[in-house]
Amino acid sequence: MAEAAALAADDVYMQLALDQARLAYAAGEVPVGAVVVDGQGQVLGAGYNRTILDADPTAHAEVVALRAAARRLGNYRLPGLALYVTLEPCVMCIGAMLHARLSRVVYGAHDPKTGACGSVLDVGAVAQLNHHTTVSGGVLAQPCADLLRAFFRERRKKENTA
Repeated sequence: MAEAAALAADDVYMQLALDQARLAYAAGEVPVGAVVVDGQGQVLGAGYNRTILDADPTAHAEVVALRAAARRLGNYRLPGLALYVTLEPCVMCIGAMLHARLSRVVYGAHDPKTGACGSVLDVGAVAQLNHHTTVSGGVLAQPCADLLRAFFRERRKKENTA
């Protein structure tokens, strides 16, 4: 029963991350969104890809959400918190999550090109690291992947007509 409730909660928070991803899409950014949630289900930080808007290669959705949560809590360490993101994190992002001491990372779509939670690399599985987090993938994978596919299909169409 508790496991079913946890899975349902994962869907709810991933929907919130998808809402953030839709904001990225509307802004012309790759549609990836993220939320940071505490143990009581309160969203402490949210973000979407802003690399183009901010001219910042580190402004991935996960980093934006981590920064918001850290500012809100007044601490760069975020133990006991979970981050939900619509796309499997890259090396930079999983590194930031490990440094933040998140207890859990949940992602939607797998990323066969830059995924660092098992698709290309599995950074969290490196035993020598001083902190580890629980990683779960595939939550609402289809809608997460569909949004990315629609974005890139539209982008290619625009490029071909230009």
